[in-house]
Amino acid sequence: MPDGWQWDSSLFRGSAPHYERGRVPYAPGFARTLAGVLGLDGRGRLLDVGCGPGTVALAVAPYVGEVVGVDPDEDMLAEAARGAGRRGVGNARWVAARAEELPAGLGEFRAVVFAQSFHWTDRDRTAAVVREMLEPGGVFVLLAESRNPPAVTTPLPRPAPPYERIAALVRRYLGPVRRAGQGTLVNGTPGREELVLARAGFGDVERHVVPAGDVVDRPADALVAWVFSRSDAAPHLFGDRLPEFEGELRALLREAAPDGRFAEHRPPTEIRIWRTPSRGR
Repeated sequence: MPDGWQWDSSLFRGSAPHYERGRVPYAPGFARTLAGVLGLDGRGRLLDVGCGPGTVALAVAPYVGEVVGVDPDEDMLAEAARGAGRRGVGNARWVAARAEELPAGLGEFRAVVFAQSFHWTDRDRTAAVVREMLEPGGVFVLLAESRNPPAVTTPLPRPAPPYERIAALVRRYLGPVRRAGQGTLVNGTPGREELVLARAGFGDVERHVVPAGDVVDRPADALVAWVFSRSDAAPHLFGDRLPEFEGELRALLREAAPDGRFAEHRPPTEIRIWRTPSRGR
């Protein structure tokens, strides 16, 4: 876990309704690319750990026999279930659990995916358990925005979101150290996942980047949702100052774009894969 922080159930309290609207989507076709790289053929099982509102699980559901989403936040799972209903996904189920509670009787999987969630876990313990949950030839997958996206020179049709000013406003209300649940993140998000996976018995990493760079419309309401979808600005952290904060946030956005419309380039999506040996190897 991030240094100086202990997990607690308030990490994303109140964020679930804002997540889908606020977050910039993954690169178009990321699920199709993932399915192709992994050889998913409509059979087998996939586990999405820290699934949130089901963003990845629902996208990959057509490529597997069953997808299981695990998350400790009941509100996130409720959003995922509603999303499955809207999209007619009938091969997904949702389990309330932390990664540290795996295997939780869930059985074996062809693939286990962490989409921007692995850093919230006890990584060594989680990786070791996941290694045992994978069927022979199974894969451990980390999915996230690309860490080093290529520069995009295409001009935006509208102002870019004023992320630095938003961050400064959040700091003014919540303090200079990043909040996370009831604690703070002293040293930020950990890296070096390759070392963690090597200790768990996985081999070399395989990287695939799904290109993007297209322009995404970001109305002011979406940016407000983005703020509240984050662990370091979850609604509960503001207490009784939440209406005051939201009022200042919306005023800031009106100043930056009086018509309330912004735009940004969607970043590429990076897929990192660690494979387990197949039978006979």
